[in-house]
Amino acid sequence: MALSPLLVRQARRVRQRTPRLPEASGNRTGIELTADATALLRLLVVGGSTAAGVGVTDLRDALPRQLAIALAGRRQCNVAWSMSARTGATASFAARELAPAAPTGQDIAVVMVGVNDALKFTSRRTWRARIDQLIDELEKHMRPGGHVVLAGLPDLGRFRTFPQPLRTVLGWHARALDRDLKTIAKRSVGVVYLAMPPVSWPELFAEDRFHPNAAAYRVLADYFADALATIQPNDGDWA
Repeated sequence: MALSPLLVRQARRVRQRTPRLPEASGNRTGIELTADATALLRLLVVGGSTAAGVGVTDLRDALPRQLAIALAGRRQCNVAWSMSARTGATASFAARELAPAAPTGQDIAVVMVGVNDALKFTSRRTWRARIDQLIDELEKHMRPGGHVVLAGLPDLGRFRTFPQPLRTVLGWHARALDRDLKTIAKRSVGVVYLAMPPVSWPELFAEDRFHPNAAAYRVLADYFADALATIQPNDGDWA
């Protein structure tokens, strides 16, 4: 509590000097075809700015399509992908606005929320309740045997965009929210947790030094696809 005024001032300065990058433009749905494949996997990505492709100009380079391409190659199937994303989305906004607007009949729904909740210092109690609501809503959009994938939070304590002590405090809170995701996934049938890889190399950040660039989205897509390539019903937790 004694640090609160300092943290508020630091957060305000970070917002003032950080470039506001737009969401990527282009089609928010698509299909990636694999030669001679007949099976179709339906992929949905829900979340905030990372799901919306902030950091690249075209959605062809953003995570949803890059993940669809990677999954099509690994699973040798066609992948129909869609996204329901908005910059600044919290778990509450995703549960209330994004998930209800998503298409139905999905096989995999990747949830990418949490960074904005960490930045807003959402309480863990509220966070857990909103994630439960988000899962409940997404399950209405899944096919039988489908999976909701909770993508872990990045380690904000390693983001040099934030000065100290703000960086350390954000890191603590983000890791706490991340642990909650892992716990929720373990007690929920059809929900899995996938830890975020430690992507922190400067060359993988966009010009705001916060969001991924095209190369980083490809790295992230390959990482997710490797974990999702052999997913079976109720596999549980991928750490």
